[in-house]
Amino acid sequence: MSSRLRRTAASLLAAATFVCAAASCTNTEPPRTPGAEPPGNTVAQPPGDTVAEPPGDTGQESSVPVPAVSAPPSVTVETLVDGLDHPWDVVRAPDGTLLTGERGGRFVVRRPDGQVTSLEADLSDLYAVGETGLMGLALSDDFATDRTFYSCQGHRDPDDVRVLAWTVDPDWTTATRVRTVVSGMPVAAGGRHAGCRILAHPDGSLYVGTGDSARPTVPQDRASLGGKVLHLNPDGTPAVGNPDPGSPIYTLGHRNVQGLALQSGTGRIYAVEQGTRRDDEVNLLEPGGNYGYRPDREPGRYDESVPMTDPDRVPGAIGAVWSSGSPTIATPGLAFVTGDAWGPWSGALVVSSQQAARLILLKLSEDGRSVVDSATLLEDTYGRLRSLTPLPDGSLLVTTDNGDDDRILRVIPN
Repeated sequence: MSSRLRRTAASLLAAATFVCAAASCTNTEPPRTPGAEPPGNTVAQPPGDTVAEPPGDTGQESSVPVPAVSAPPSVTVETLVDGLDHPWDVVRAPDGTLLTGERGGRFVVRRPDGQVTSLEADLSDLYAVGETGLMGLALSDDFATDRTFYSCQGHRDPDDVRVLAWTVDPDWTTATRVRTVVSGMPVAAGGRHAGCRILAHPDGSLYVGTGDSARPTVPQDRASLGGKVLHLNPDGTPAVGNPDPGSPIYTLGHRNVQGLALQSGTGRIYAVEQGTRRDDEVNLLEPGGNYGYRPDREPGRYDESVPMTDPDRVPGAIGAVWSSGSPTIATPGLAFVTGDAWGPWSGALVVSSQQAARLILLKLSEDGRSVVDSATLLEDTYGRLRSLTPLPDGSLLVTTDNGDDDRILRVIPN
């Protein structure tokens, strides 16, 4: 892409952001402005989150065209829970109860009457270091009957990342661990690149996005569960339809998958992962697909100067549906929004951003392999944004990731 085109795209994006901030985003509380970012590609992070990347930007342009940038929908935002510390995910039970988990190790419940309490659970073996801790959550597809939910979390002695199954009592006071669904997902000593998102599919199976633990050979290693999307039955056995019937690996060649979303009506599953110094990616998952991340160009070195998708060193690598370009904006959450209140944005894919502190709406092409339009919401209003959970009424739950009075927000389309 030429410099002139990049400048034009940047201008359009700035214009769209102004429209959202000045006219379309109604907040029910005063805005919060994050601290100023330092110059350059590397953005300073709060302690315990994504670390600055090493130098070595390839300078290559993203292969994903910059889409048109349109005015965002009008929304109202309300705070449902505040006073949290890095709430990684949030799910809503059929009775209206919200369940979230703080990365450092606490389950938190918001009851339908608005009361917020801790959920008692044994987290004594939690490994909570850096980016690793209590991470993705999902409810069983039959939660109303079996009261089962899943957590993705770091584990101590041995150090790895695991998906655990829990049951919770009807009064939402105590969670009881019932089994380990899958273990052995790698974790770095400093907790870097742990993933870990769970998507509970309506067919009862689980998809799990994992991180590569910042190790050079992991993303392409079929013997490792890191840098992959896994597809499992609730008992931990490989799900039907996996490329290798004996393996839980569904796709490989990822860096750090932290978001998964199912598109209603098509069955397509999308993943979002965080890039190096460029190219956070949204990918359309295909069974057995290799998404081309291979940071082992130099033996023994985790070389992040390689492209996120490298078809030269990974023949057949599948290109991204969307990428952020340079610099990265840190994209941990993914969801589809639907409903008449979203207007022309109904059916759009929403990506959250930590570094750029905003939501990005992506209108996909009919075949789901490209983006035809985009818009932004909530820019520089609530700080770093992480998880996205669509609700049956069309609104969207969003968790903040600032580490200081974090919140669960409800974004309501007008």
